[in-house]
Amino acid sequence: MMPQTEGNLFALVPLLLFMALMLAIGVWVRRGRGFGEDFVQQYFIGNRRLGGFVLAMTTVATYSSVSSFVGGPGMAWKVGFGWIYMAVVQVTAIFLVLGIFGKRVAMLSRRFDAVTVVDIIRERFESNGLAMLAALVIVLFFCGTMTAQFVGGARLFAAATGYSYEMGLLLFGLVVVLYTSIGGFRAVALTDTCCALMMMVGIVVLLYYVLAAGGGYQAILSGLHAEHPELFEPLSAGKMPLGLYFTQWLLVGICTIALPQSVVRGISYKDTHSLHRAMLIGTVVVGFMNIGVNFTGILAHGVLDGPEASYGSVDNIIPLTIARAVPPELVGLAIIGPLAASISTISGLLIVASSAIVKDVYLAHMRAKGRTVKAVHLSRLSVVTTAALGVLVFALALTPPSLIWIINMFAFGGLETAFFWMLLLGLYWRGANRLGALLSMAGGTVAYCAAQAAGFKIMGLHQITIGITVSLVLFLLGARLGRPTSAAVLQVFFPGRGERKKAEASVPIA
Repeated sequence: MMPQTEGNLFALVPLLLFMALMLAIGVWVRRGRGFGEDFVQQYFIGNRRLGGFVLAMTTVATYSSVSSFVGGPGMAWKVGFGWIYMAVVQVTAIFLVLGIFGKRVAMLSRRFDAVTVVDIIRERFESNGLAMLAALVIVLFFCGTMTAQFVGGARLFAAATGYSYEMGLLLFGLVVVLYTSIGGFRAVALTDTCCALMMMVGIVVLLYYVLAAGGGYQAILSGLHAEHPELFEPLSAGKMPLGLYFTQWLLVGICTIALPQSVVRGISYKDTHSLHRAMLIGTVVVGFMNIGVNFTGILAHGVLDGPEASYGSVDNIIPLTIARAVPPELVGLAIIGPLAASISTISGLLIVASSAIVKDVYLAHMRAKGRTVKAVHLSRLSVVTTAALGVLVFALALTPPSLIWIINMFAFGGLETAFFWMLLLGLYWRGANRLGALLSMAGGTVAYCAAQAAGFKIMGLHQITIGITVSLVLFLLGARLGRPTSAAVLQVFFPGRGERKKAEASVPIA
């Protein structure tokens, strides 16, 4: 833990204004929504009305977590340009998730009125049990990811402003829980847009002052060439082995296309034009943020140099860089970006986790029993569930773990193992069936978690390779041994040419 310094009031004021704006958006959305019969669609997917710009920004903001702004550039400071070469695969993430799943999910969700990814899984595999398991996996791994976001944001706040960790946690933790609970998905999408814009502003501000503190771009790079030539090597003198490239490309690149918090965005957009626009905008924005913030991490050698041990851990590099390089009156503006990454990820995960409990478990159970749930009751339950999940994660963050990026990557790997093959093969292969999906999700996730707990690796590769391989093998085995999917379901998911045109027409073009 870094030593506490005197609080910087200049840093606190812009943060308070930003948090007030987030809360105001939640209140405004809540007051304008009401309690109609379409409450579930309004609260959990924004009534399928997101435009291209907002869709791009909310997808980017949910994907870009606090580890992208703290742990990631901290690792870039440690290992050099090899980290950027590895991380550049993330630039394709938004384009791929919306391109592969966006229109497919939108058409299917409109055919049987799906609101969540779990709804689609339930219909595709004709299994309430599998849907319940998917909801459980989402809630468990999301809680781990949200805890990491709370911890990362509060630590950044404490290091950069001089106020306590607990104060930072209380400040932005309660605000994000409140606006997400009262405003639902639309509030999350609008606040995510604000957060994404502030992330870009934060990167520009930090880069400017890092360059100024280090004597300029040429001076910093000349110093690095002289003192740390290994930072310019793709393998970074052994710190970036090829195995790490491969597994990280899987973990933060290819497999992220099946993350439920990203796929659900495909249910929420209003027309095809918005989808295509979001794919382009999202790719440009995530590229700017990903490359910009990691490059800033390398340039931070102009501000902080010396052994890593003198700074505690790589998680402290960016907070200390902000505190030392940025003028006190602008520190608040500089840290809004990383904090925005934290709260946007929390809000995005929180609303999906809440929908998993309320829509995928409770409401599905009530409908199976032939019972109806009044809109007012459902509204209250949704707000209470969202708030309760947020408070639970907030409480877990009061005793913070170390190495935020490791926790974040563990949760990423677990979700990818559980959902990658089930969504990809389930939506694009007629031979996918219930047994294959069940074995894949359960067996792959258990194998991944067991390998993580035991520290077991194959050829030094990250455990995502074990999880994703076991998941695929079990899926194919189940598809071979299990009962084929019914013809009625296949007709919905793999219609003939005429039916396919009708399904495509259900998604407006513009």
